[in-house]
Amino acid sequence: MQDCKRVVAVCLSPKHRLSKTPALEIRAVAGLGIEGDAHYGTTTQHRYDKRKAPDRPNLRQVHLVESALLDDLGSRGFDVRFGDLGENIVTAGMSLTALPEGAILRIGAEARLQLTGLREPCVLLDRLRPGLRVAVGQKGQGAKPFLRGGVLSRVLATGFIRPHDEVTIEMPAPPHRPLGNV
Repeated sequence: MQDCKRVVAVCLSPKHRLSKTPALEIRAVAGLGIEGDAHYGTTTQHRYDKRKAPDRPNLRQVHLVESALLDDLGSRGFDVRFGDLGENIVTAGMSLTALPEGAILRIGAEARLQLTGLREPCVLLDRLRPGLRVAVGQKGQGAKPFLRGGVLSRVLATGFIRPHDEVTIEMPAPPHRPLGNV
């Protein structure tokens, strides 16, 4: 069961704040995002981006993180629970950040999400737990840290998403482009 790609938790928040509340299910709506979540909409709902370019398409409708990230942070002394990093969906059994731009996640019976980019850890993480931004933003070697803040996506097909739902990955046609910051 460890290799099974699946949903571990789902979360949402109607207000713009860092943390989201775990839920029994969420409804992903094509072209809009997670029903009842602050980032729901066709144009950008991110507070900073909305001030700069309010008509920009919303490429940040759904935020996903790997349960392995939360486990790693916990082993390093950070008390981080589902939803604390602002994620809508926590997954297991796959490396989300290793997937290419345009990869499609089929979740449950109907929902389909298309990956649009990486979520760059922001300063709000340090307000939640001092040092959390650096812990999330650094892994690997080199001048530029490897971002582990999760991935962002847009909803292609409407459907309910629940913990334990299976996730199937559909790769885009080559050549594959790595995920960049959105």
